[in-house]
Amino acid sequence: MPNIKSTKKRLRQSKTRQVSNQSVKTRIKTARRKFFETEAEGNKDAIDTAYRTYCSVLDSGVQKGVIKKNVAIRRKTRAANRSRATA
Repeated sequence: MPNIKSTKKRLRQSKTRQVSNQSVKTRIKTARRKFFETEAEGNKDAIDTAYRTYCSVLDSGVQKGVIKKNVAIRRKTRAANRSRATA
């Protein structure tokens, strides 16, 4: 347990941010899983919708500072390539 006042505050901030970041990461994983499941089914319209949702969730993760910009770009590119290959 920290003794210094600023360290105690940092600990509180860290715990709060950890919960917030975890919820965003979970949303990203869920959107990714739904995209992959939709892609496996093969319905083109559903794939496009799932891809747009996945990209939107990734962009919001970048905006909130949970994931880095290049990570989101890489994941969106790979998802686009997968959806293009299924079509």
